[in-house]
Amino acid sequence: MAAVSAAVSVVVGAFAAHGLDLSSEAGRKARDWLQTGSQYQMVHALAMLAVAALSGRLGGRLAVAAQALFLLGSILFPGALYSLAFGGPRWFGAVAPIGGLALIAGWVSLTLAALVKSGPQRA
Repeated sequence: MAAVSAAVSVVVGAFAAHGLDLSSEAGRKARDWLQTGSQYQMVHALAMLAVAALSGRLGGRLAVAAQALFLLGSILFPGALYSLAFGGPRWFGAVAPIGGLALIAGWVSLTLAALVKSGPQRA
């Protein structure tokens, strides 16, 4: 899923850079939404890969939760921006904050996974 998410991010980023008519304000706004969504999607695709690679060193269920939250957030946040860029209903913009909260929760889960696994430190 991380690799698919990264691939979609590259496709959308390339389209934002080369496939839009930037002569209008709407085209420039669409480009900005696509670039922002693409950047967040790529960062979190890499985060999902990192968590998978480190899964043996992290707290089990919390690490899995982090991956799931990164995936959910990577669908909702960029998806809402992509929808707006391609003329989707304006109300769909309200989905972006939900995706953002999922991404934040993923980072909190990852932090907790690392803390739980490391346990108390001895002097």
